[in-house]
Amino acid sequence: MKQKLERFREQFKEHKMTPQRRVVLQALLENSESHLSAEEVYALAKEIDSEIGLATIYRTLDLLEELNIVHKLHFGDGRSRYELCHVSSEHHHHHLVCLNCNQILEVKEDLLHQLETVIEKEHGFHIIDHRVQFYGYCAQCDKTKSNT
Repeated sequence: MKQKLERFREQFKEHKMTPQRRVVLQALLENSESHLSAEEVYALAKEIDSEIGLATIYRTLDLLEELNIVHKLHFGDGRSRYELCHVSSEHHHHHLVCLNCNQILEVKEDLLHQLETVIEKEHGFHIIDHRVQFYGYCAQCDKTKSNT
């Protein structure tokens, strides 16, 4: 874990890596496959450091977003969610959002690269990134819905 936390030191050049920031990063790293709300990060961070406050979590998440360490995501449920940036990937992955159980699944394949090339050529627009979310029903909810 210590090694994983150290990889963020470069991004913290002008900011101090406080114990509280380290706790938030640890909670995010330990749950890197999840799309956590600030409240969920808070609950996880409290398990590591019982003294940490919710305001600290919000401030830290804002800083981590500013430093491009986390992405702030919106899935239409009224809550911001956070996930670690994947520095090794050129683009974000895509998300599948279940309208029934609110489960968020990731689609790792980036199938839009060819479309980006067409758009860039046609419009002279240099694309840096994109985000795609699909809304529908997960297999479990779809199956339950079909049985009723």
